[in-house]
Amino acid sequence: MDRVLITNRVDIAFPFGTDVDGRVTTTPYDRHVEQLIEQVLFTNPGERVNRPDFGCGLLRTVFEPIRSEFLDSTEVTVRAALLRWLSDVIHVVDVQIAQTESKLQVSVAYSELGTSIVSVATIMVPGQR
Repeated sequence: MDRVLITNRVDIAFPFGTDVDGRVTTTPYDRHVEQLIEQVLFTNPGERVNRPDFGCGLLRTVFEPIRSEFLDSTEVTVRAALLRWLSDVIHVVDVQIAQTESKLQVSVAYSELGTSIVSVATIMVPGQR
């Protein structure tokens, strides 16, 4: 049987909510994947009760001075967290960390498993020095 790629898939939106009819709000699947990436990056380890090791802790870096060593170690941390928690959803192609004004810019190039289309999620972390 041939595998069919469904392009109009939807999944549960984050944050969880309901619409005016009382149904769970949904979002296109590609946006859902971006929301999963954001959840992994912005969740601090220890924040989730039943998964104390979940997350990357990117928000903990808010007051860190930005040096090349910091950017390199943050790239490794982000890549490792995405590989650990989302390897059944995406293939991480590249992770780039850069300073933009007073913010840390994290760009994750990835492809959804089963596709060869590369997408980029760019996440800004406020408050860097």
